[in-house]
Amino acid sequence: MNATVVRLPVRAQAPATLRRPSRTALGVILVYTVWLIASLWSVASLQLNLATFVDSIGNAVDFVSRIFPLDFPSFGEVVRMTGQTLAIVTCATALSVALSVPVSLAAARNTNRHGWLRWGMRAVIVVTRALPEIVLAIVFLRLFGLGPAAGILALGIHSVGMVGKMYADAIEDTAAGPRDALRAAGATWSQQITGGVVPQAMPAFIATALHRFDINLRASVLLGYVGVGGIGMELSLAMKTLDYRRGIALALLIVGLCIVIETISGAVRAAMLGAQAPVRAGWWSKLRHRVTGGWVSHGPAEPVAAADKPYPISPPWSAGRLRRTVYFGLTALILVASVWGAGIDVSRMADGISTLWTTLGLFVPPSTGGIGGELFAQLLVTVQIALAATFLGLVLAVPIGMLAARNVAPTPGIARFFRIVIVVVRGIPDLIFAIIFIVITGLGAPAGALALAVGAVGLLGKLIADSLEESDVRVQQAVAAAGATRPQVFLAATVRQGAPALAAHVFYQLDVNIRAATLLGVVGAGGIGFYLMNAARVLQFDVVTTIVLMVFAVVLAVEGVAMWVRRALS
Repeated sequence: MNATVVRLPVRAQAPATLRRPSRTALGVILVYTVWLIASLWSVASLQLNLATFVDSIGNAVDFVSRIFPLDFPSFGEVVRMTGQTLAIVTCATALSVALSVPVSLAAARNTNRHGWLRWGMRAVIVVTRALPEIVLAIVFLRLFGLGPAAGILALGIHSVGMVGKMYADAIEDTAAGPRDALRAAGATWSQQITGGVVPQAMPAFIATALHRFDINLRASVLLGYVGVGGIGMELSLAMKTLDYRRGIALALLIVGLCIVIETISGAVRAAMLGAQAPVRAGWWSKLRHRVTGGWVSHGPAEPVAAADKPYPISPPWSAGRLRRTVYFGLTALILVASVWGAGIDVSRMADGISTLWTTLGLFVPPSTGGIGGELFAQLLVTVQIALAATFLGLVLAVPIGMLAARNVAPTPGIARFFRIVIVVVRGIPDLIFAIIFIVITGLGAPAGALALAVGAVGLLGKLIADSLEESDVRVQQAVAAAGATRPQVFLAATVRQGAPALAAHVFYQLDVNIRAATLLGVVGAGGIGFYLMNAARVLQFDVVTTIVLMVFAVVLAVEGVAMWVRRALS
């Protein structure tokens, strides 16, 4: 019996193919490819290679031999200089907060329905952030002469760019319920703000102000090079006279002061935030999580009033309210002492204000002073410094940030050690690194790039560590449960989750480095900042305006790319 084999038709299956990447993904890849090529080109162009370091060994040995023994000032001089510096920084930070509160209320969508005013305030925030504090200091020194007033106004107005933006974002992140309830009860606009918005945003307000205080302390050192008083001015005088023993001693005092103040402000921030609750919602809350250490205050629970008792008009004097009142009193006392300690000459400021329009007229119209080609060439050098510093800083920060993350480090002790390293590096102003590298490698762009690269370890290392620690533990546990080794879990789960945040951090650091490279040029670290300082010294203020506009255009372009990348990766 013959069997008949019936062949059924087999449905053809299309070969498996990878999904074609979207245009947005291709755009992100293109942006980072261009950044990588430009960064490597910048490193090569600035000759940041092993030969440069080898040639600088002799200078380093000679420098070390010339700084010992260190020449520390007397205790009385240290107290005087430190007090004046802290007074300037405190007044400047208070000024920035006072200016930022109305600006942020006008810039936030939920507190201002007028689009033209909102966009106008957003423009004010962008402009003040883009204007370097040293340029503002030059303007105010022209108006008010040498002294603390120029430093306070320069730092205070420049800080509005950061403080105002973060305040506006915090206000927009507040819940609408409390304000709606007050509106329904007949409250005015100001009562809605003070009763429904400010209490919710207060933890972010406090954290941002203290964080900005730390930043202003570092910036005040650089302003000493243009005549603002304090430790920075004494440091500039020592370095200009090649008194390295006194200069490095002052630099160590600055480093110690920055680290101590950052530690104290962190403790004060944690104490002033009161009762704690974990942050869970909103992108601003995630950013605030990094500033405040991961916690925000929601205050103690209020007791429910009994039905037969009248509801209290004001909250009771609980321990929390008493503590907040004491903090407010101490803050007011410190501010009054700072205004007195800064030694502001009110009559001199009044004379300067009377010549305001005449002084501002010196800065317009912009002019190249006959060296337009050289200015564009030096602007390119500044961008190269920033690119090279960002790339080298990333190379240094990646392993440090990984080892500082608790869920990546082999032991908790290693994580704590590298966290301390990050805090110490963050506490050292870029100016100090620049001075050291200038003495070792000489004046020029390599010193600025190396200084910013080392300084980037503090910011990038912290951001990398925070991003890795914020990764979802459940994903890591799932990969480990499938039999993956520890390196496989790290690469497949931890790094994969933190990669988008890390990619966004790169352009944020580049933005920061472009501004910093301009400022470090003031002390001879190469780039267009050197020409900025020279133009101010010879009173070519129209050239100063041109340089500021050039840097402003570059910063806006980089910030625009960074914003697009962040949206694409979110």
